[in-house]
Amino acid sequence: MIISVINHSNGKISDEEVQHVIRAINRQVKEDFMPYWSLGATIRLEGRSSKTPNQQTHADMRGDAVIYLWDKTNVKDAMGYHELNNQGIPYGFVFLSIAAELGEPWSVTLSHEVLELIGDPEVNLLVAGPHPDPKKNHDVFHWYEMCDAVQSETYEIDGVKLSNFVLPLYFTGTDEFNGRNDFLGTVNADGGSLKSFGVNPGGYVGFFDPELGDHNTFSRNADTKAKKRMKIKAQVKETRRAIRYKRLAKKNTNK
Repeated sequence: MIISVINHSNGKISDEEVQHVIRAINRQVKEDFMPYWSLGATIRLEGRSSKTPNQQTHADMRGDAVIYLWDKTNVKDAMGYHELNNQGIPYGFVFLSIAAELGEPWSVTLSHEVLELIGDPEVNLLVAGPHPDPKKNHDVFHWYEMCDAVQSETYEIDGVKLSNFVLPLYFTGTDEFNGRNDFLGTVNADGGSLKSFGVNPGGYVGFFDPELGDHNTFSRNADTKAKKRMKIKAQVKETRRAIRYKRLAKKNTNK
């Protein structure tokens, strides 16, 4: 897979800065992510089809998927821009304003989006597992997201901060003794590490609850940081998922 990165930051981030971050993420994918997941991609910076994004320009993509670095704050306008230009193409957005609101470098957000785009390009994979709330005694279908559960944890490659990510064992029904569920193997304040289908401090998980017939999110009790991040990021992530599900529903209706 080739993921095109389009710099629509309008001068807020130089192409030189983007290239430095892309180089680090390519190393992360090849050296850290791929050995565990056997899934890979090459990320590369592409040019823009116009100075200012609009719904009449050609698609800003030269590969198999696209991620936009976006300086605008209107999520709906950005999603609409993608839908009219790159219909059906896997994509992601890095909103600079949202990264700033989260208090994280945009490189972390880009790393997050790249890994999740590789793991679930069409945003339509779900994994059966226990409800993340211990008080709920039924199974749900978890989003197949690589970074949400550990999204507040970072590490560096070549001086660039990148996102931690979960490992395949995370999406299994039982925890193995000393099994690794995330790349960094973070030990939390309680002395424990990430459990299968669980969340670390600052993280959250999304899932489809068949009893409610709807999607929902979950974070640790009293985790104000996670709840803030969840609220900010949900507007992008849920919109992206809604687009996919809406298209699927249309196809089923037309049969």
